[in-house]
Amino acid sequence: MKSSSVLFLRIAAVLWIVWGLVHTLAGVMTLAQDTASAFQAICAAVDPASLEMDYPDGVGGVLDQHGWNLAWFGIVTTIGGVLVWRRNMTAIWVTAMIGGLADLGYFFFVDLAGYARFVPGTVMTIVSGTAILLSMIVWFSNRAKS
Repeated sequence: MKSSSVLFLRIAAVLWIVWGLVHTLAGVMTLAQDTASAFQAICAAVDPASLEMDYPDGVGGVLDQHGWNLAWFGIVTTIGGVLVWRRNMTAIWVTAMIGGLADLGYFFFVDLAGYARFVPGTVMTIVSGTAILLSMIVWFSNRAKS
């Protein structure tokens, strides 16, 4: 493998590990907070007063499921980042699917809707997009050689 490919994979791995740790923390924080506080943290660009209310228990349950998903997406993506660092070609795809598809939903429904702030929301989308791009460059160049 060319040194540029190894460098691209190492950068992608670090980006995935950062993305994974941030999302694991976000998941744990979402689970630990009451419903209104969790919504205020996720929708940071929205006036917090507009999210302060007594939510039905079902809404809290759905938000807890979201927190659970954030946590496991983060853990799996962190592990995937370690495997990408080790040049595992399968991990490139699995990590891109888990982290990338999770972030795609966030980008469409929270970021583009204007509910999120640039930091950390949009930054994490840029991080995952960059990791995917670098990994795919390596994967396709490696595939072309075989």
